[in-house]
Amino acid sequence: MSVPLHKKVPTAALSRVPLRDILNLPNSLTLLRLFSIPLFLGLLGHRHYREALWVFGFAALTDSLDGTVARWFDAKTELGAFLDPFADKLMLVSAFVVLTMDGDFPPWLFGIVIIRDVIIVFGYFSLSFLTGERIPVRPSYIGKGSTFFQLACVVAALARFGQMPGGYYNYLLYTTAGFTALSGVQYMYRGLQILFSREPEMFE
Repeated sequence: MSVPLHKKVPTAALSRVPLRDILNLPNSLTLLRLFSIPLFLGLLGHRHYREALWVFGFAALTDSLDGTVARWFDAKTELGAFLDPFADKLMLVSAFVVLTMDGDFPPWLFGIVIIRDVIIVFGYFSLSFLTGERIPVRPSYIGKGSTFFQLACVVAALARFGQMPGGYYNYLLYTTAGFTALSGVQYMYRGLQILFSREPEMFE
């Protein structure tokens, strides 16, 4: 016997979430970081590297603040869980695109960074589809090291370290490539472990 439509959906599910709950302080900081990306890219496009470095530093500050504030005030939301890594990755990839086009990063480094990100995103959605579950994302130490060195590369490029003698800038690029590639392999291995440890929903 079919259930009337008005009984299928609870009234609470139809209630609208107040705007003040969506735009709490952590989410507002994340949105501010998103809105700073066009300014950052505009400064990079006009070769204002010092100003772009300040904006990049401001974005990094809001990144550290939003998570801390969310934990302190128990203000974590699904929107924030999605927007925070999205804003971080968009800022970082945008910087790599422009700085590669300007010749500060070699194309092979940009390729490694992009391929690793594509592997992670594609692998995550593939696992979610095959297992029918929302797979928790737990960054590894190698993954965190990869992100750290990528950020260090952007800061070094904006500070024009590549124009200084000594060759340390090239060592940083090679280290970043190594950590990025290794983290991509590690996440692939983790994904295969999850896949082989569970029976895919589509084959049940």
